[in-house]
Amino acid sequence: MDLPRSNDGEARFSVYVEGLTSVIGHADRAKPLRDYCLGLMMPCERKSVEPIAAITAPKRTAAQHQSLLHFIGEGGWSDEKVLAKVRELVLPKLERHWPIEAWIIDDTSFPKKGQHSVGVARQYCGELDKQDNCQVAVTLSITNHDASLPVAYRLYLPKEWAGDRTRRRKVGIPDEICFKTKPEIALAQIRWACEAGLPRGAVLMDAGYGVDTDLRASITALGLSYVAGIQSHTTVWAPGTGPRPPKKWSGQGRPPKLLRRDDKHKPASVKELALALPTRAWRRITWPGATGEKLSSRFSRVRVRVAHRDYWLADSRPEEWLLIEWPDGEKEPIKYWLSTLPEDVASRELVDIAKLRWRIERDYQELKQEVGLGHFEGRGWRGFHHHATLCIAAYGFLISERETIPPSGDHATTLFPQFALREGYQPRGSAVAA
Repeated sequence: MDLPRSNDGEARFSVYVEGLTSVIGHADRAKPLRDYCLGLMMPCERKSVEPIAAITAPKRTAAQHQSLLHFIGEGGWSDEKVLAKVRELVLPKLERHWPIEAWIIDDTSFPKKGQHSVGVARQYCGELDKQDNCQVAVTLSITNHDASLPVAYRLYLPKEWAGDRTRRRKVGIPDEICFKTKPEIALAQIRWACEAGLPRGAVLMDAGYGVDTDLRASITALGLSYVAGIQSHTTVWAPGTGPRPPKKWSGQGRPPKLLRRDDKHKPASVKELALALPTRAWRRITWPGATGEKLSSRFSRVRVRVAHRDYWLADSRPEEWLLIEWPDGEKEPIKYWLSTLPEDVASRELVDIAKLRWRIERDYQELKQEVGLGHFEGRGWRGFHHHATLCIAAYGFLISERETIPPSGDHATTLFPQFALREGYQPRGSAVAA
């Protein structure tokens, strides 16, 4: 379904919502879907159910609140079908200037108080950069240099939740949902994207995922390349080095098959390798930043073989790129990546793809600040994912409308007329109400 080419934002939004309505089942879900998406794009401090009800139906807020609460928390519509329709409508807009260049896997966190909201546990919270009470969702986004769009989104369920039947029942966690690590959830999303036939790109990930050797190997097995952040202590075989071959067979028992190490044949950390590189191995490379400005730093790259537990293997792992960033003024390199991009890839292109991962940070920032991704106040599994799905739907519409919005214009005021809230209204959860 194509959006009209007129300058009427409301008309284009109506056509967009009609597309989403076609996959949510009952016709009586059409209005709450439209109102919820509209509320997510309107300027208000909180974008949970109550303030959305107040801004979309100021004269019948209580009834609207109940309608939207049921639609989000209890509605039996499919997140997968709605996200598929969002892709169908937005992907042509996303590819109007650039083809899809990368898939980005990452997670985002939501600080929470209490212990009753689904998935809340004391764990690392990226938003606070420390261990704290929060929810964490794993996402997969498709991206190019123009824009990006989340295509898969799933709450990470800590072990204490996965094994607690009482808590599971209270928040409606489906029976088929079991404990999976974040890399396992990410891999399932990548496999699904391959099966769904999404336009392929290099898989980008930070060190939280990139250090997982099994994840990288599984991505390679799916026929995808990757650029994966790693930690400085990751061990590799430098050019010209490698493990010893298996022992010679003595003629008795099973023939030895495993690679060996000794004092003369042992891998080095990527930090050790980087510090040993000569000055001529480093070159300055520029790449486009988040706001279009040109950024630059010093980089070097080396062909290496990953050494992680290869003493359990019969053959060395294949060669891949080790990319290293060492900015001027720093005492040592600050970032390392492994990449299975082609051996003949240019250094500038390798850096450009590695740095494209910043798009996911922009995604999270806009999803949280512009459309209220972290504002859901319910406790249930279904409501958590329904709210996120409609945030992604609203975000997808804004992506498709970017060329119609002036650089200094506000999304909502440019596309839609203003709604009037009753005087003195303050949503629960706002700073003033608190």
